[in-house]
Amino acid sequence: MKILSIVGTRPEAVKMAPVLRALNAQSWCEAPLLLTGQHRDLVDTALRQFDIVPDYDLDLMMPGQTLGALTGRAFLALEKTLNEIKPDIVLSQGDTTTVMVSSICSFYHGIPFGHVEAGLRTGDIRNPFPEELNRVITGRVADFHFAPTPASADALRRELVPEDKLFVTGNTVIDNLAYYMDRVAPSQFAAPEGKRLILMTSHRRENFGEPMRQYFAGLREVIDARPDVFLVYPVHPNPNVVSTAQELLGDHDRIQLIDPLPYFDFVAAMKAADLIVTDSGGVQEEAPFLRKPVLVLREETERPEAVSSGVARLVGLKREKVRDTVLEVLDNPDVYAAMASGASPYGDGLASNRIVQVLANYAGKTYEGEQIGPFEG
Repeated sequence: MKILSIVGTRPEAVKMAPVLRALNAQSWCEAPLLLTGQHRDLVDTALRQFDIVPDYDLDLMMPGQTLGALTGRAFLALEKTLNEIKPDIVLSQGDTTTVMVSSICSFYHGIPFGHVEAGLRTGDIRNPFPEELNRVITGRVADFHFAPTPASADALRRELVPEDKLFVTGNTVIDNLAYYMDRVAPSQFAAPEGKRLILMTSHRRENFGEPMRQYFAGLREVIDARPDVFLVYPVHPNPNVVSTAQELLGDHDRIQLIDPLPYFDFVAAMKAADLIVTDSGGVQEEAPFLRKPVLVLREETERPEAVSSGVARLVGLKREKVRDTVLEVLDNPDVYAAMASGASPYGDGLASNRIVQVLANYAGKTYEGEQIGPFEG
């Protein structure tokens, strides 16, 4: 039984690493990894940290490549590669172009496709762009829907996904975080004693331009107003992000604009932070597990569970709202404690084992491990 995992970006590498570990612990399957190289440097660094070497590399990344060009090249390359590898099952995670193309190519080849992190929806096909479209398309052709939460499973039920194709597993990002969190060294970016640290990530395409300018300005006002607060921002290499960050957040002695952090260093930075501000999906999932309050720089989120449980807030994109909410969380001990003390709604560290258990049952094999029930949230 050959189960091919396909990865293109760093978040996919982070979330598929524990699945690959779980697959490789089974004697009944081969578990090759195909790398599309959609995000070249970032994904390579992550895989090296996890001691994962791809078996195949499509090397699709090109400077200035449009979504259309990437999609076309991915279809052609993956079509050829699937013919060569001949997998029995294909797995891919999330909502990138890599995932969408992998699901359609698998469908064309008649290969069962497993979608890890299935069922996330905003209901707005253009937000996030192009991820919402990618995951809706993937959801139409997948054979195994590995939903991270009961809410994401319910979203798939509303799309009439059959119950026998739907599995609530938890999110594999928690598996990886639980596996590594106690192995990382303390962060070099920890705030001085008596000071507080805000860790920010921001890279979403739909936030480029004025939205990003708005919330960068709001955060700058927080740092200007509060001499006890520091901001660390690992800046995504996209030129749209770099130029805006340098203009609005540069040249401040309590704001550090740094290169993207390798996974272990970023986990250490999250552990050191007092507050996390992000437009990232993965960070929304990781922060509650680390009991860090998280403010989401988006108008809507496909991960509502943390907001519903009170460990995250959706703050939008406007300068005043971002500034005022950050100050409220930092200045109100009751608000801070409530956000920092809630349980993570995204997983228990066993999602990957559940996924492999499902695949073993499908293949008629004995799962080599303790049987695990569905994740209940």
